[in-house]
Amino acid sequence: MKPTESLMKTGVEFSRIIVGAVFVFSGFVKMVDPLGFTYKIQDYLTAWALQGFSTLALPVAVGLSMLEFLLGAFILLGIYRRWAAMLIFVLMLFMTPFTLWIAIKNPVKDCGCFGDALIITNWETFYKNSVLVVLSAVLCFRWKRVYPLFSGRFQWAPAVFSMVFALLFSLYNVFRMQVFDFRPYKTGASISEQMRVDPDKADVYRNLFIYEKDGKKQEFTEENYPWNDSTWTFVEMKTDLVKKGENPKIEDFQIFRLSRDPASGQYVEEDDLTHEILSDSSYTFLMTSYSLGEADKSSAKSLNRIAGLAKKHGIPFYCLTSSVPDAISKWAEATAAEYTFCNADERVLKTINRSNPGLMLLKNGRVINKWDRFSIPGDKKLEKQLSRQDEASKPNNTLVLLLIMAIFLLPLGFLKWLEGRLIKDK
Repeated sequence: MKPTESLMKTGVEFSRIIVGAVFVFSGFVKMVDPLGFTYKIQDYLTAWALQGFSTLALPVAVGLSMLEFLLGAFILLGIYRRWAAMLIFVLMLFMTPFTLWIAIKNPVKDCGCFGDALIITNWETFYKNSVLVVLSAVLCFRWKRVYPLFSGRFQWAPAVFSMVFALLFSLYNVFRMQVFDFRPYKTGASISEQMRVDPDKADVYRNLFIYEKDGKKQEFTEENYPWNDSTWTFVEMKTDLVKKGENPKIEDFQIFRLSRDPASGQYVEEDDLTHEILSDSSYTFLMTSYSLGEADKSSAKSLNRIAGLAKKHGIPFYCLTSSVPDAISKWAEATAAEYTFCNADERVLKTINRSNPGLMLLKNGRVINKWDRFSIPGDKKLEKQLSRQDEASKPNNTLVLLLIMAIFLLPLGFLKWLEGRLIKDK
């Protein structure tokens, strides 16, 4: 093999592995949390004043996540390599200038290309795409050098299986608790600890004092401002960021108790319960619903049962919602709810639990367990949880990941074996 051919082969294989792995990872982590990607798309639509298309955000989120995963998988498997390489290149030709625009205009905090699994800045996203567009060009124009793991006549089988896997996996994570939770409210996480940051690692600010003398303005720092010089007149004070530091992972977790006004019958905001809830050394149940008007009422009976059990054990039960007072009143009347309603930020509630409604169990500000609306536990199971008085049992993410990989890779291995047998029999 000539040196140039060897170099080209190495370049194609390198591009194939990097592009395929990035696309599979990016698609997979968004398939893990399709609703999170949906909210990110809605953020873009809001920034562009296109809220009328918000209803399309979920199917678009599922479709784009699957497309990324499948294109990456097809390139790695070498199936439909020409079309996969071309689509990846076209996609990167669009995404690279688009992410440059995002980096410059900064319409959203982060692009969400890797979901909550790996948060990178908008500029880092652009740099990543700048590399990928070059590697995808290599694949597009040298697609014949991508080694196919399946023959052309049999490649439809792994393609169909991959599409079915991606669709079912995405839908599971839409309707059930996500198999991986990358958010700061995951089981085992301490909310109170994540609301603080080491002062030595925090942002460093500098106060600047503007004084005027003889019609001229001048800036002073805290060390040299003329506080005792009457010839200077104070104008204003401003604060500059000197050094960017770390921000708390949780910045907007606040809970305000709501009470029903006897005169109007409407729910009004009262005291702040945040510190009380996070410092409670016993258990606390938090039902979450960013919109009670859109919440699944079929789970109301189970939630009422949990609220009754909590009352029996002397455990607080709060419903956190960002709903308007009328929606709260309608939910309370329709479901015969007797628990306390509280006001919380809509984005926080969507981050805590994608399910609407959902349920979370806290102790000392730490998340002990979480349930979606389909998995609210029965009395016996919950009694067992409460009697143990133990800390959260963190899910074994490594084991779950290995199981998912086995579900995806073992059938592909079987299809490869089956292809070999069919060719041999001929």
